[in-house]
Amino acid sequence: MNHKRSNPLLSLSLSAVLLSGCALPERTPPQLEIPVPDQFEAGSSAPGEIGGKWWEEFGDRQLDAHVERALSDSPAILQAIARTQQARALADLAGADQSPQVSLGFGAGRQKLTLESLGIVVPGEAGGGGTQTSYRIDTFDLTGNVSWELDLWGELSAQSAGAQADFLASEANLQSVRQSIAAQTARAYFAMIEGGRQVNLARQVAENAAQMERQISNRVRLGAAQPADGQLAIASLASANANLAAREEILARTTRQFDVLLGDYPDGVVAFADQLPALQSQPPAGLPAELLSRRPDILAAQLNLEAAGFRLDAAERSFLPSIELTGRAGTSSTQLSNLLDPDFFIWSIAGRLLQPIFQGGRLRAQFDLREGERDEALQLYADTVLNALSEVETALAVEEFLTEQEQELATALAAASEAHRIARNRYDVGSDPLLNVLDAQSRMIEAQSALLVVRQARIDNRINLHLALGGGFETGAQK
Repeated sequence: MNHKRSNPLLSLSLSAVLLSGCALPERTPPQLEIPVPDQFEAGSSAPGEIGGKWWEEFGDRQLDAHVERALSDSPAILQAIARTQQARALADLAGADQSPQVSLGFGAGRQKLTLESLGIVVPGEAGGGGTQTSYRIDTFDLTGNVSWELDLWGELSAQSAGAQADFLASEANLQSVRQSIAAQTARAYFAMIEGGRQVNLARQVAENAAQMERQISNRVRLGAAQPADGQLAIASLASANANLAAREEILARTTRQFDVLLGDYPDGVVAFADQLPALQSQPPAGLPAELLSRRPDILAAQLNLEAAGFRLDAAERSFLPSIELTGRAGTSSTQLSNLLDPDFFIWSIAGRLLQPIFQGGRLRAQFDLREGERDEALQLYADTVLNALSEVETALAVEEFLTEQEQELATALAAASEAHRIARNRYDVGSDPLLNVLDAQSRMIEAQSALLVVRQARIDNRINLHLALGGGFETGAQK
């Protein structure tokens, strides 16, 4: 009996190639340190629950109805819901790769064979008879096929975990969009109220200017006033009418933007309150560390980081060999009626081990790509956390400044109103020129307008604070 000796040099070379194919790239775990203080620096860190429907704290039923409708019908939210559905489907697809793939097939075929094609020569028969030299063969088969890639190193499970993290991140992003739409709707609503008040104020000024222009024109005709006073009154009326038109234009634009938020045709017809609401007590800011677990955008960034880490794990494990099992079982016959007969049962099973050795740098490039994505996601998470902390600190600080501004402007308005009253009385008795009256009126109007602006700014900042604190939305997609 002949005995073949193995070549030790060939075995050593083959082992070296396989080991080089299995060699995993070096990984350096990323380091990230974000300084988070024990409490917020700009305001109170009193503990407490954040209201779920924070907009209800303003006590405006029309606002409540508008926000609820925007949360249901806003195109931006519907887009986010569609993205969440896509992410869920991708997670299901990634998870399906870990399961065996089973299919059932039915086949039918027909072929024609000749003896000559098989190398068989049949001599002719005497008597003029012939010999059949071609045959038709029908075949039928009914088979089940199974294929399964064994997830020995966890590559497929890492890919599935990454897709699942992407899905959870999309749910968190959906909550961020909901919060953003609620905040945008509330801001636009209060902007319409402030705009309506500015229009009413400008209309009142225009009416007063028209009345004054008529009175002064009569006095000029009677010689009781100088012609220059008449020109000043005409200029004041024209300026008041122009300011009224500008205020109406701002209100119309704001109202149409509000329509779009609600998914309506922008016809500019919206019901809103006549007055800005009085602000309630400031919501509890809690602790900075609590913010990291409450804000959905931070949760989304954290989940995106986890997903990037899972994809990096999968890329790392792609350097290892893979094992695939395939099987086939069923029946095969030349008669259709025999397909269910167990006597015609056939089967086959096979396994394949595939070790990547050389792919032109594809695996290494894929690993580097995933590592770069992980590092980017890490820095994005850090940026999201820092921005969230900054938004809370800014809203807390601005609250104090705006409160002080409102108090000072209220004082200025009271003084300007009294100065205008005195100037008007003195002009009526001929003690002061018309210019003093117009100047006092201008100061009073500016104070009224500025007070409206700062009150609306305080409301906007309160909305920003609710948004910065994470609102009160529950984790998980809302249907």
